[in-house]
Amino acid sequence: MTQAADPHVELQSDLGWALGVLLRGYAKGAQSVIADVPGGPRGYQVLTSAVDGAALTQLALANKLGIDRTVMTYLLDDLEKAGLIERKPDPADRRARRISATEAGRATLCDLQRKLRHVEDRVLTALPENDRARFREMLREVAVNIDTQDPLQDACSVVESLGAAEAPRPPRRGRGR
Repeated sequence: MTQAADPHVELQSDLGWALGVLLRGYAKGAQSVIADVPGGPRGYQVLTSAVDGAALTQLALANKLGIDRTVMTYLLDDLEKAGLIERKPDPADRRARRISATEAGRATLCDLQRKLRHVEDRVLTALPENDRARFREMLREVAVNIDTQDPLQDACSVVESLGAAEAPRPPRRGRGR
């Protein structure tokens, strides 16, 4: 007589389950790190782009990040009020504004990235430290390959949908009761 396979062990060998658990663990930690950034994940993406030095216009940045132009305007207003970015007239088109990070924005991003690295290390704690870099590289290779074939338009919506999926739901009512 053979014993039935342990469903928990089978579940643990499922790629979807493993990716979901990994993403959930990272998202929870990352959300606490970027909670004070105006706009949360979107604000973090804008700040990262501003620090990268591309000095994109508002419209180009909105298109790059897949953020509605109106939402981008409010987001930039909040980041500017926080002293993290500044908008300067575009010399080529005086109607357009170029986005750049302030010194405070650069320092904030550096601090956020350091804290996010700690989140990553906590999530990857099961791996020996020397394997973490290789795991990150392999994951990046897979992600870039997939994104090349099917580009992600708005990474923030993925993270936000995870948060909404974990929100408590009211109990279902039975039919006819």
